[in-house]
Amino acid sequence: MKYVRPLNLFMDLHKAKPRGRILGLDVGDKYVGLAISDPSNKIAHPVSVLLRKKSTLDLMAEDFNSLVSMFSVAAFVVGYPFTESRRGCPEAVQVKLLVEDLCKTRRLQGVKYTYWNECFTSKNGEYLLKDLRSFHPVEQKTIVDKFAAVGILQGYLDYVNRKLKSDQKNPSPLLISSKETEVTDQTTV
Repeated sequence: MKYVRPLNLFMDLHKAKPRGRILGLDVGDKYVGLAISDPSNKIAHPVSVLLRKKSTLDLMAEDFNSLVSMFSVAAFVVGYPFTESRRGCPEAVQVKLLVEDLCKTRRLQGVKYTYWNECFTSKNGEYLLKDLRSFHPVEQKTIVDKFAAVGILQGYLDYVNRKLKSDQKNPSPLLISSKETEVTDQTTV
């Protein structure tokens, strides 16, 4: 896995033939919510939730590999909780650890990834799905995690597609926006 800045990741995918899809990840303490983009990388759809344990890291890497093959995934957009000062907050440690651990497995060679601000995606998912009281609490949590992943990926897709459309109307060198978030200590394998 290799880290790429958010806009550069999308531009690489946009130029590639065939164009790969993007997998959105909402990393939590117990679960990783997953969402997939459509083939044109404009709309995010919920996929599933993976159980997250240190002991199941190899199984997670296998699951990610299966998803890469099944959906022609070329990149991951990983939700990263930034504070208002744009620095990673304490909850971000678990996100970085998962990405580092996945990189160490060496099972996802050739997949690029980037981080995208995930602030409030779980809260938004809970609010949208507040009428899930008839479901078991574990089912509620996994549904919220899937829709948090959709929120992360859809936010990214909306931003980069707007930026691409704007750049096509006004041809100029691609500038990295101040809205774009980046994690300073990047992991590459």
